[in-house]
Amino acid sequence: MSEQRITISMNVLKDCLGLGSHEQLVVVADDDKRELAESVYEAGKRLGAETVLMIMKERTRSGEEPPAAIAEAMAKSDVAVCITTHSMTHTAARKKAAAAGTRVATMPGMTDDMFSQGAITADYGQVKILTEQVAALLSGSRNVRIEKDGLSLSFSTEGREGILSTGLYLNPGESGNLPSGEGYIAPLEGTASGSIRVDGSVAGIGALRSPMVLTVEQGRLTAAEGEGGDRLLEMLGAGDGRLLGEFGIGTNNKARITGVVLEDEKVYGTIHVAFGSNNTFGGVVAAGVHIDAVVMKPDVYLDDKLIMRGGELL
Repeated sequence: MSEQRITISMNVLKDCLGLGSHEQLVVVADDDKRELAESVYEAGKRLGAETVLMIMKERTRSGEEPPAAIAEAMAKSDVAVCITTHSMTHTAARKKAAAAGTRVATMPGMTDDMFSQGAITADYGQVKILTEQVAALLSGSRNVRIEKDGLSLSFSTEGREGILSTGLYLNPGESGNLPSGEGYIAPLEGTASGSIRVDGSVAGIGALRSPMVLTVEQGRLTAAEGEGGDRLLEMLGAGDGRLLGEFGIGTNNKARITGVVLEDEKVYGTIHVAFGSNNTFGGVVAAGVHIDAVVMKPDVYLDDKLIMRGGELL
């Protein structure tokens, strides 16, 4: 077990989750992420917390629920850290744990490299400031338009609130990804139309060698052309998984495109769209799947006002 990884894990537990020696920590992992989870488990013990490690069979897709015993343990702990192959961020288990007051950090697709470099090393005080500004802009807007390479995708966000993922989850019920840095919102279902060129990465597929063009009509993904397009449609299924569920803006200047969406969607200069569940952050789609697609250096308009030009926030 790497001492460096245990040290970094201790810093993350203290600085990002405020773990105290009197608290209960549950570390959730699947078989593939057991080794990383064991470092966090060891870090929790060294900080004096009552620490439990729970290993489950790997889920088949992001957004799939964990076993009931894990969901129950998360809801009864002070802090939960989920290091899994597929994301637990948009699960009822994460939502229920947060509602019960648990501070939850999800680390889908976390790698050894990501534990020591890139987004995890950011100044999270700075990330928090920029993320708050982005989320406020999203909350104050009614319409979003994304333009890149002659393609345009637009949708309504009327009545929806921007959500923060700052990387700091210090108060009861706060939760989000680690590493982090994004402001995001649930588009109004059925309002999205147009096309977007995805050239960063796609969850479950990885970094793209050539772009994928996604076409959306009446809020629903109708075509995915290019490398990995068929695989994306297959992962989303034929039902509500194809509904546009999220729009997000990356706010972490240390994040890199690695092929792991957990880090990719946090990269400053990118935006991402996701299809599937959004009922955990203000939408009404509960599809049992949530797949993010990252776009590099687009132009973004909120209510026809340019807020991002070629990836630079104005």
